[in-house]
Amino acid sequence: MREAFVASQAPIYMNQAPPHMSRPSIILKLILGLIWGIIHLAISLFNIWSLLIYNLECYIISSGLLRKYRYLHLDRLKYLAIVVDSKEAKNTVKIRQLLCWLSTMGVKYICLYDIEGVLKKSFEPAMKGSRDGKAGEYLGISASISHSGHKDLVIECVSGSDGKEGIAKAASLLCSTYLNGDTHGDGKKEPTFTEADMASALKAVGCGGPEPDLLLMYGPARCHLGFPAWRLRYTEIMHMGPLKSMKYGAIVKALYNFSKKYQNYGK
Repeated sequence: MREAFVASQAPIYMNQAPPHMSRPSIILKLILGLIWGIIHLAISLFNIWSLLIYNLECYIISSGLLRKYRYLHLDRLKYLAIVVDSKEAKNTVKIRQLLCWLSTMGVKYICLYDIEGVLKKSFEPAMKGSRDGKAGEYLGISASISHSGHKDLVIECVSGSDGKEGIAKAASLLCSTYLNGDTHGDGKKEPTFTEADMASALKAVGCGGPEPDLLLMYGPARCHLGFPAWRLRYTEIMHMGPLKSMKYGAIVKALYNFSKKYQNYGK
């Protein structure tokens, strides 16, 4: 009798929704799922459209069809920093191509940075280490790379060791200088270190350097990846996307946009 009762009740439950789900809730979930699908499709189409517009704009700039991008006024760009993700920094072919492009655009002083020091290992063996003339005033680690048909390009290689370790060495130097001074007597004053003192200490330990006017970031992250913060007080930072997809037109546009910016320096 019990089996007959269960068998007779089975068709009833098969034709009904589960007890915890009513018909309105099912319809609501279907509507929400449809809305989510439409939003996702719209965002995907927008990203594809933006990428197409970006690639088209870079191609037009590279071809020289836009007159305003033909002549770059880089009077304000005294020093340029290039930050590269360490995984992408291993692509030395792309790095050299980037340096060649920047040289043709008229950039003279460049700082290359990646946190693991991949660029240091790749470029330091070929460096001349020249400190002659104006380049010696700007660089601690310098090199003059000559491209056929282009002007000499002076570069500096920096890694993550020049960041936290550099500031630690500078602080240690300041403390040792203070302790080796007037260490006797009750008239000893508390140490007061100024910004100029720290800059001198950083320069003394080999971690000083000029502040880049513009920093171009290549990689997935939209940050400077540990570039020495004391050299970024007034630096304009632009994210350029992955290094493998870098474009000549995008670099020209970045330099042009920087030349049109006006910076206010507060006290």
